[in-house]
Formats: sequence, structure tokens, C-alpha cells
Amino acid sequence: MKLTNQTMALQLSIVVPLYNEDESLRELDKWIKEVAQKENLSYEVIYVNDGSNDRSWEVIESLAQENPNVRAISFSRNYGKSAALFAGFDMAEGEVVITMDADLQDSPEEIPSLRKMIVEENYDLVSGWKRKRYDPISKTLPSKLFNGVASWLSGIKLHDFNCGLKAYKKDVVKNIEVYGEMHRYIPILAREAGFYNIGEKVVQHQARKYGVTKFGLNRFINGFLDLLSIHFMTKFGKKPMHFFGALGSVMFFVGVLSALYVGGSKLWYVFQNIPAERVTSNPYFYLSLGAILLGTQLFLAGFLGELISRNSTERNFYKISKMIREKE
Repeated sequence: MKLTNQTMALQLSIVVPLYNEDESLRELDKWIKEVAQKENLSYEVIYVNDGSNDRSWEVIESLAQENPNVRAISFSRNYGKSAALFAGFDMAEGEVVITMDADLQDSPEEIPSLRKMIVEENYDLVSGWKRKRYDPISKTLPSKLFNGVASWLSGIKLHDFNCGLKAYKKDVVKNIEVYGEMHRYIPILAREAGFYNIGEKVVQHQARKYGVTKFGLNRFINGFLDLLSIHFMTKFGKKPMHFFGALGSVMFFVGVLSALYVGGSKLWYVFQNIPAERVTSNPYFYLSLGAILLGTQLFLAGFLGELISRNSTERNFYKISKMIREKE
């Protein structure tokens, strides 16, 4: 469905990151086209080939010749899903942006209802929830644990942060930066950017039809580390002294008080002519000394972080959504 009126707003952008999915692409494109035509939606589908070494790009080139709504990007090597989503978001022009995986485990039939939640219910972001999954327990059990921890730390009540099927307002994808492996935490990034109306929808999950999964168990380890990183950055990225300085100060004073107690106890025994072990033989002396040193290092880390933050080019970068200027 090609737009003939250039002034007509594009209703939908579908971003599909992929890596070695040549077997499923043609079927996926046909399915998306059928759903869009049935719903009478103007759309574009953006395939982001993340350095595939199979025939994925050749298939995409063929689809682009057959379907004028196909746009595509191809990376020279595999950069990861976050990079693919970032590139797709940058290209997207639709008022609503849908992301989905290319392996046919995400159903295009969900697109109209996801779009409706954005357009009619005014959600900023809607995340899919694959309540019933066709994955082995080695994948589903760690995923439940991971999502539980992510929900607890972030305060965002979602059951499936990592679901590839999501819907966004255009403003959301244009105001977040997805990098590293932060695609798992797009809802957190969106909230940090000022988009608080985040919803969830139960979506259909289909068994993998072609190929094999590209993710191993190590993604959960990396995901947990990324979660800690983004949790810290969103809370203390612009004010590191509030974290390191406070923690360091507490440890330093606890260490000083402990050292005074150890030293005071030794003096009391001396003045009372009571035999006592040497201060350096007391294990609490070394614990106190360690707390003082660690507290000092944490405080200095906060100070250095503050210096770096103050000299950052983004120290006064704030996303402004609305503005009224004085009329001349």
C-alpha cells in the first residue's frame, strides 16, 4: 500500500531487526502486508540486517522490489539487537512504531490491537507479554527471574521486559538512545526520557518455525549486569557524588568510630593496669582501617565522577517536550 498523498501522515512503522533469518523473511513480509491491508493502514516495514552471513540481505532486496513499503538497513558486521533497533528507530517515520522479531515467533496479527492502545488509549509504550511461551524451561525459568528483578528494581510493573513485540509513540523512539544491550530495558529508558504511560498486553507466542535461537544463557548474565548499570545511570548518572560520596562518608565515619573504640578500649585497659593485647593484634583494628580506606576511595570516586559529569557535553542536556516563547 503506497501513499499517493505525500502530505498524509504515515500511520505505522514496523522495525524488524534480524540476524540470519532468510527462511522466515518472505513469509513474515507477506503476513505483515496482509494485516496492514485488512486494517487499511499506511505503513512501512524497516528490516535491519544485523550483519547476517546467510541470504537475508538478498531476500530483503527482493522484497523491496516487490513491496514499495519495504525499507532496509544492512550492517557490515553483527553489532547486536540494540544497534539494529537504534538504526531502525532513526529511520522510522510512522506515527506509531512497532518492533517485532523476524523469526515468526511474534505474530503480526497483534499489530492492530497494539496500535489501538497507542492511538486510542494514549499509551506512550505498550510492551508485549508472552504469557504462554513455546520455549524450553532452561529459557523460561531464568527469564521469569530476570523479569521479576527488573520489575522490582525499576518499579515498572511489566511481566516481560525482553519481549521483542512492542508499540511506541513516534516521540518515544526519537527521544531514547538504545545502545550496548539496553534493548531489554527500553521501558526504563522511555520512563527516564519522560514517558510514563507504559502499558502491557498479552500477545501470542508461536513456536519457532525456522532456524535456531541466537541467544544463549549468557544473555541473562549480561542482562543482569546491564540492569544494574542502567539502574545506577538513571538514578545517579548526573549526580555520582550522591551515591559514592554518601556511601563513602558513611563507611569512613563508621571506620573512624570503630578505630576510636579500639584505641579507647586499649587506653582504658592501660590506665586500669589490666593486661590487654596490642591494638595491631586486634582484628577490629584492621576492619576499621579497611572501612576508612574504602570510604575515602568511594568519596574520591564520587568526586572524580562529579568532575567528569560537570565537564560532560551533556551536563545541561534536557529533553524539552513543550515551550511557549514570548511574542515579539
